Amino acid sequence: MSDNKVILNYDGKAFEYPIIDSTLGEKGIDISKLRDQTGLITLDRGFKNTGSTISTITYLDGDKGELFYRGYPIEQIAEKSNFTEVMYLLLNGNLPTQAEYTNFENGIKKYNYIAEEMKKIIDVFPRSAHPMGVLSSLTSALTAFNPKAVNVAVKEDLDHAAEMMIAKFAHLCAWTYRKTQGLPLNHGDNSLNYVENFYRMAFRKPNEDFVMDKVVVDALDKLLILHADHEQNCSTSTVRMVGSAHTGLFASISAGVSALWGPLHGGANQAVIEMLEMIEKDGGDVAKYVAKAKDKNDSFRLMGFGHRVYKNFDPRARIIKKAADDILNALGIHDKALDIAMQLEKVALEDDYFVERKLYPNVDFYSGIIYRALGIPTEMFTVMFALGRLPGWISQWKEMRLLGDPIGRPRQVYQGYTPRDYVSIENR
Repeated sequence: MSDNKVILNYDGKAFEYPIIDSTLGEKGIDISKLRDQTGLITLDRGFKNTGSTISTITYLDGDKGELFYRGYPIEQIAEKSNFTEVMYLLLNGNLPTQAEYTNFENGIKKYNYIAEEMKKIIDVFPRSAHPMGVLSSLTSALTAFNPKAVNVAVKEDLDHAAEMMIAKFAHLCAWTYRKTQGLPLNHGDNSLNYVENFYRMAFRKPNEDFVMDKVVVDALDKLLILHADHEQNCSTSTVRMVGSAHTGLFASISAGVSALWGPLHGGANQAVIEMLEMIEKDGGDVAKYVAKAKDKNDSFRLMGFGHRVYKNFDPRARIIKKAADDILNALGIHDKALDIAMQLEKVALEDDYFVERKLYPNVDFYSGIIYRALGIPTEMFTVMFALGRLPGWISQWKEMRLLGDPIGRPRQVYQGYTPRDYVSIENR
């Protein structure tokens, strides 16, 4: 805690509120006693200026375009690590030793299956159901098969819950995809690593040998790493808020899935592909849509450019751009919509209008391109996002419970009717 204080003068009195130091970035004003002392609350719509907790997991600097997992720059993590190691890092605070890594991977593989009864649940969904609705429901249903509450005071219980959630969530994501494609459901293969296992579960066809494509596996690994955590965003805050009521891990993650479903959050990469398809159907005239994007009187907006948080280049976009290029080259993809994407990318990186406004392609732009190149349906993009974000959600839930954060209970400024008397219906 800093020696500095903020002094609020109100109603003829002065109130002091301490400054909470940070190791990186913004400091905070501790207003925990504000309402008790003054009768006032703060009004901060969307919580854009409000810190809901103290965290040690992820830090991002939107002005500088920096992102760190437990202090490690995302560039180093994406280049040198793999998704399993990143999951361990987020959950435990440090990179694992070889022994810790092996134990963690084996712990996940121990739960690398789903109860057969879960197939009956997924069977009742029509193939037209949105995959995110299916995934949220299946995640919540896991509570019925694992009803025992997690004892957060016991490290082993926390570790087992995390490993179980990680293993079974990959199944649910793969099964959700196979449901949309009318493919039979299958279980995992413990001879494979986490990403390979998911890739096989999701894409293996019943009538042909499955070929493990290293280029695809590497691209999926990168995407999952880049999506693993991102501070207190909408879905992460939802997981923490729901968990603050001491709600179980599975139900809290299910709530996070539902929050991620929103087009302003996890659905952004789906919006990118839908925009590309729209431009393609209209003749593929990129210049026309660039002009529309520049016209302040036109409601059209280019999806996948700029970022709410990053006022500079999204550091994840730099990394995933190479993966996108590798995928397109390795698979020899020739797709009109993806050609349009490459034209838009060139404009955004070279046109003064976009460069001056720092409207660079973001991670959603490139992830959408990769998923389309892999043949993944656009409505499945957010499911893939959820698979990557899972370790961040679990880490945040775990941190919130270990910190003993109180139950979330935002206040409001009421501007409705003042008290009035009931009038019977015949006199209204």
